[in-house]
Order: sequence, then C-alpha cells, then structure tokens
Amino acid sequence: MTTTVATDAHPYSPAYKVAGFGFVSGALSVDENGTAVDGIEPALDAAVARLTERLATIDMRLEDVVKTTYFVTDVTLRDAANRHYQKIFDAPRPARSFVEVAALPYGATVEIEAIAHVA
Repeated sequence: MTTTVATDAHPYSPAYKVAGFGFVSGALSVDENGTAVDGIEPALDAAVARLTERLATIDMRLEDVVKTTYFVTDVTLRDAANRHYQKIFDAPRPARSFVEVAALPYGATVEIEAIAHVA
C-alpha cells in the first residue's frame, strides 16, 4: 500500500508511506504559521513538532523513526541537539546524520528529515 500526502504549497509530499516505511521531507524549525522560531531549544522543539505532524499524516509516530538527518545553519548546535535527541527518543535511538548548511528556507535554523518503519 502506498500513501501520499499532497500539498499545494510545494511540489513534493511532506510524507510518503510505502511497504511499512515512512519517508518524511525536511521539517523546519517554524511555528504552525511558518514563522521561524528563535532560540536553540525552541527551534529544535519546533522542528520535532513539524516532524511529528508529518508523521501523523501517514499514521506514524516518533517511536517509528529509524533514521534522521539534521540540517543546521550552525554546527555548534550539535551538543544541544544531542541532549534534545536523548529527550525525544528512547534507547536504542534512531541513527542520525548531522549536517551544517549555509541557509534553510523561511529563515529556519534546523530542518529534520526522517525515515520511519512499522513492521
């Protein structure tokens, strides 16, 4: 079974589910209205909130995530992101990549993409 969530704002699916896997497009550190969130912890919380919303559209949850990729505008966010990761994911935690980028859309400082799986 394939589930696609379409959106008029962008030419891609925010989340896509196939064969028990969920692929989530990057969730930015923006609020519900698309405004960038200031501060390290609030930005991380906002990105996870957007990620959680996208997972829900394909009937998945954070507990189903097996891999994430964090894109950040400042690599020094790594320590704060590690502490945050420990709060939101139980051990064994998902695999993760952490990449610094020059900029993110809408002035965001964090973007999280994820792969999830439900057996």
